[in-house]
Amino acid sequence: MDVSGGSGQPRSGDDRPAKDAADPTAPATGPTDHRGPGHRGNTSEEDSAPAPRANANPAEDDPEGTPTGPEQPTTEGPAATPSGAERPAAHAPAEPDRHAPTSTPTPGQHHSFAHSGIAKGRPPGPRPKEPGPGGGILMGRPFGVPVYVAPSWFLVAALITWVFGGQLDRVLPELGAARYLVSLFFAVAFYASVLVHELAHTVAAIRFKLPVRRIQLQFFGGVSEIEKEAETPGREFVLAFVGPLLSLVLAGLFYLAMKPVEPGTVPGVLLAGLMISNLIVAIFNFLPGLPLDGGRMFRAVVWKITGKPMSGTVAAAWVGRALAVSVLIGLPLLNSSGVLGDGGEDVGGMDTVTDALLAAILAAIIWTGAGNSLRMARLREHLPELRARTLTRRAVPVENDTPLSEALRRANAAGARALVVVDADGTPMSLVREAAIVGVPEHRRPWVAVSGLAQELTDGMRVSAELAGEDLLDVLRATPATEYLVVEETGEIYGVLSAADVERAFVRAMARPAS
Repeated sequence: MDVSGGSGQPRSGDDRPAKDAADPTAPATGPTDHRGPGHRGNTSEEDSAPAPRANANPAEDDPEGTPTGPEQPTTEGPAATPSGAERPAAHAPAEPDRHAPTSTPTPGQHHSFAHSGIAKGRPPGPRPKEPGPGGGILMGRPFGVPVYVAPSWFLVAALITWVFGGQLDRVLPELGAARYLVSLFFAVAFYASVLVHELAHTVAAIRFKLPVRRIQLQFFGGVSEIEKEAETPGREFVLAFVGPLLSLVLAGLFYLAMKPVEPGTVPGVLLAGLMISNLIVAIFNFLPGLPLDGGRMFRAVVWKITGKPMSGTVAAAWVGRALAVSVLIGLPLLNSSGVLGDGGEDVGGMDTVTDALLAAILAAIIWTGAGNSLRMARLREHLPELRARTLTRRAVPVENDTPLSEALRRANAAGARALVVVDADGTPMSLVREAAIVGVPEHRRPWVAVSGLAQELTDGMRVSAELAGEDLLDVLRATPATEYLVVEETGEIYGVLSAADVERAFVRAMARPAS
């Protein structure tokens, strides 16, 4: 789940002079002062630290991977030709050329049917605002929010059709094979009810001005991907409460619709099934454990009492884990006892196996969701530590026709880790891609101009040095790239921000305990 996004590993802050350095290949990675030639930045304690040993193994320098500063970048710098035995050297080759990761943590996801609440914990990185093909089949855009049907839905639809068809065979044997068409209609109608549940969350989120990325119907229900959490416990409670409330309302409407319908008919059986299923969805989602809606309501209550969102998350997550264990053990026992339905003969033990399998899947979803909620809450506490100014690499300006070897020599001399291509007036035009440098053999570097390894700057690749936390991530999401130019408010170059550095800082934040 937590992926570093690069080939480097965290390096110890105990930087030592390069002794016996042989064939160094990159500038030093330690400094955070971005005041390369023509640039400025804040001076930190690490500025005076010597470079690490040449060809050192980062894991050997620091087995626990302690970062070099509050969020000190530890990824690899550009490779350079040697010019002396004492020249700083990189500790590992750079990662392959790739765009920044396309997934980010989703601060709020509401799940209905089997689970509802928050499921988070993925590393941040630029991603498209619209889901890709993996989102499923686009069904529409109610309230401007895209609704997708995931491929897993077809599996559960087939399962519901088979199970409900078997029940119809006992209640309405005269239907014959047509019972499966009725069952399929029930599966579609039930998931339409789930969609109404998710739309309730969506409308509430829009009312509170919280962006909703999409709604997805999947194996165990639906997911409303709300990109930000509510600002107050009251809004959090309302946002979670409206989903199961709508399911209760639907159960009541289906019950009223049953009154004029003759029992034992196809409409009567369908309405009864939809009433019971929506009632189960509502009751289940009212349970006070994350990631269920009831867990978010419980979290909001604890948050209100203690004044600490993290305290509410911890309490609701542990209740969610207790629920997962209860479902794993209790659901098969209740089914076998006949409390939840027909206690008829278990043919060949298949019902017992099916009950145990479904209970295990459901318990795993709840347990995982509770754990993800804890991880995301821990991230949100540390998210303000992700600062563009802290994570930015020192950069040196070079002109288009500068040979790569000369550019890297200048970077080494300045202790920089990035190259910015500028025009004759010093205006930045493009960024030299770190992965492209590694792909150039050392003997070819004097003959390769930096312009051939650079990515042209777009407006979205210019990042303010003052950005931090969610504001920083929002800017990176808007324009996926591997490197960004960081500038001061005056427009002066501050340095270069690598998406891999942000990703690694995210992973370290997730690994630290919450306060």
